[in-house]
Amino acid sequence: MGDHSTRRVVVLGASMGGLLAARVLADRYAEVLLVDRDEVTGVTGYRQGVPHGRHAHGLVARGHQILESHFPGLTDDLQAAGVKPGDFSGDIRWYVEGRRMLPSRSGLLSAPATRPVLEHQVRSRVQALPNVRILERHDIVGLVTTPDRKRVTGARVQRRAAGSQEQVLDADLVIDTTGRGSRTPAWLEELGYARPTEDRVKVDLAYTTRHYRLAEDPFGDDLAIIPAATPASPRGAFFYRMPGNDGRVELSLTGVLGDHPPTDPDGFLAFVRSLPVPQIYQAVRGAEPIDDPVTFRFPASVRRRYERLTSFPTGLLVLGDAVCSFNPIYAQGMTAAALGSLVLAEQLRRGEPEPLAFFRDLAAQLASPWDFSAGADLGYAGVEGRRTAKIRLANAYVPRLQRAATRDARLTDAFIRVAGLIDPPSSLMRPATLLRVLRHSRPRANTPAAQSELLGGRA
Repeated sequence: MGDHSTRRVVVLGASMGGLLAARVLADRYAEVLLVDRDEVTGVTGYRQGVPHGRHAHGLVARGHQILESHFPGLTDDLQAAGVKPGDFSGDIRWYVEGRRMLPSRSGLLSAPATRPVLEHQVRSRVQALPNVRILERHDIVGLVTTPDRKRVTGARVQRRAAGSQEQVLDADLVIDTTGRGSRTPAWLEELGYARPTEDRVKVDLAYTTRHYRLAEDPFGDDLAIIPAATPASPRGAFFYRMPGNDGRVELSLTGVLGDHPPTDPDGFLAFVRSLPVPQIYQAVRGAEPIDDPVTFRFPASVRRRYERLTSFPTGLLVLGDAVCSFNPIYAQGMTAAALGSLVLAEQLRRGEPEPLAFFRDLAAQLASPWDFSAGADLGYAGVEGRRTAKIRLANAYVPRLQRAATRDARLTDAFIRVAGLIDPPSSLMRPATLLRVLRHSRPRANTPAAQSELLGGRA
């Protein structure tokens, strides 16, 4: 355990970001203490502290690779829990503007677990580590520092029960993984430091989700049917089987810029009918609903630029959504937290983490996913934000590539690798890829085969 073997770290937040940080920290510190306001031990369902948890959740390919490296055998455990893995391209029906992108065998594994199932499996692995403990149902009140405020030495917490008193948790390192609502910017200001600047992309997104039992199986051997939202076709959906073999499916509808899927059953079904892929409406119109539609709203993607600060207290780091929260339709949040855990592991190999060096390394890892998602959102005319020449070029080129991918499986594979954070967005501009896009993005003839494809038939 090196220099940290007799020391304690306190992780604020016990969701995915905190759990992944704890897994890395457990190799270096004598004690890792996670603090969360929710009850988490043994919880297998939705949690109040994860408001997006009851809606479609995805772990893209790079995130799955990192989790499997942190927790060998995790994929097998997910399968035992009823999750059916498959290929990210070959076993998912991806649609753009009503046309299916040709499937390929990408070799990238998709394990479509719901957020509660995935988090429970990861949390169980972390809690099994002998030097990790979770302090649940505790509010995080603030930080404790040295008199000169140059070092954070712990955190103040309070049990969520009447008559409870504040408690100080001494720590050699405190990591904030409390998500979008992180109070670190305010705490820094209170301590006399500058707040980080923020990049914001306002999307005014909403998810509305309902669960069904279907009379007939629309999936066949596939895992999911996903009409991806695009500026030309801004209503999207994620439609897939729930883990287990009881016939339940989850349907999450997405709409941006105030065009939110309704929560009344008739309005929900009308939104489904408006999707460019009719199979989803055909599957659910006569299905048995299990629950009422529920909505989650996401106003803006936010990236806090900690790497641009010139001073920061030692003994404190920030990770996960507390640094960068992405539009969830791109499924990058958990993977970004996983990438942050790798940065943390590398810092720990060098010795005590130095905050500004950590934030610079983390920013380098976040650059590609942020460019991919924030840049794509700026393709919607109603989204406010600065559109550089690079962003305008990408938003003219990517739709053309997606349309060409309905004719060329190699382009589907290239796009899935970028969306899965395996390859950088710049890889889509390689000469060979450009030539394929030019070759396959010509206007389509109005033939019966083209009409069948437009209606969502298999290519």
